[in-house]
Formats: sequence, structure tokens, C-alpha cells
Amino acid sequence: MTAIATFALVALDCPDHFGLARFYSAITGWELDREPPDGPSPDDPDADWVQLRAPGGGATIAFQHVPDHRPPQWPGTEHPQQAHLDFDVPDLDAAEERLLAIGARKHEFQPGTTFRVYLDPAGHPFCLVQT
Repeated sequence: MTAIATFALVALDCPDHFGLARFYSAITGWELDREPPDGPSPDDPDADWVQLRAPGGGATIAFQHVPDHRPPQWPGTEHPQQAHLDFDVPDLDAAEERLLAIGARKHEFQPGTTFRVYLDPAGHPFCLVQT
């Protein structure tokens, strides 16, 4: 089948787009595509947006500022997660220790043994998957 398009990124809504970008930068080692401005930037059309630079220019993660963001509630359907990210790791315990140190929260509901569910600082669920 011939592709219609090439996947470029996944974007997460959040109340602090630069803060959440730094959180995922600490997980992936990818750099932010720009630093936050020193003050308000009413003339900057990208003021509400920041991306991580993926090595080799592949698909990446973007973060969009949404002042009234309501985090998803997982599990459940009142405020569904809508999407989540998975990260492969060789050692769940070692990776968990590092995640908690940078601000992740381990979700109280853990449905499996080969993966673990966490919440990022904006409340988005994501998983570590043992490889």
C-alpha cells in the first residue's frame, strides 16, 4: 500500500508546555527545539508550542500550552486518556527510580507485570515496557 502521509509527531496538551517538554527530554535524551522566551511573546505564533528534537529527524513529541487543561483520569471514561506513550526499558526498577526523581508519579492501578503505568507532571498516562 502506498502511504498517504508520513507520521511526524504526537502532541500533548498541557498547562506548562516547556516544563512537560523538559520532563520528556529527561526520559528520551532529546533536546527542546527552542528555549522559552524571557517574557510574554504576543507576536510569536509558536508561543504555545514546543517540540523535542529527535535524533535523525524522525517522529517526535510536541507540547501545546492549554491553560484550562484537564488531565485524563485512567482507568475510567469520564476523562479518558485518549492517547498514551510507551517507552521500552531493560530494567523497570532502575527506570522507575529515575522517572520518580524527575517528577513522574506511579499510578496506583497497575494492570500488568511486564509494564508499569505512570503519570507525567500534567497527568498524561505513559508506560515503561520491559524489553
